[in-house]
Amino acid sequence: MAKVNRAIKKKERRNIPLGIVHIIASFNNVRVVFTDPTGGVVCWATAGQCGFKGSRKGTPFAAQFTAEDACRKAQECGMKKVGIKVQGPGIGRDAAIRAIHTMGFEVAYICDITPIPHNGCRPPKRRRV
Repeated sequence: MAKVNRAIKKKERRNIPLGIVHIIASFNNVRVVFTDPTGGVVCWATAGQCGFKGSRKGTPFAAQFTAEDACRKAQECGMKKVGIKVQGPGIGRDAAIRAIHTMGFEVAYICDITPIPHNGCRPPKRRRV
């Protein structure tokens, strides 16, 4: 048998100094996604990926831990200045923003992009028990 010598491709280190952080905070989970200015994903982290299970994923502590984990990955890519976009009604929003600020990122702006209906769909009828 001939031995196949495959060259292992080294992961190239991208240098992205400016980025956008998307914090998606639902009632059950928190996702923190770092993207470049065009919207391409650089790195991400979720509360479940960081070791939280069940109802603990939606807590502010889990959001802080998740944001710190994503920040470490983004700093490896050379990111220093970020804009923050927050989406969702979860209680981990503020904790994630504070964690990003304490990790040494320069925050350019904070924007809430939670979708709000302007009298959209008709709500379901009242529950009778």
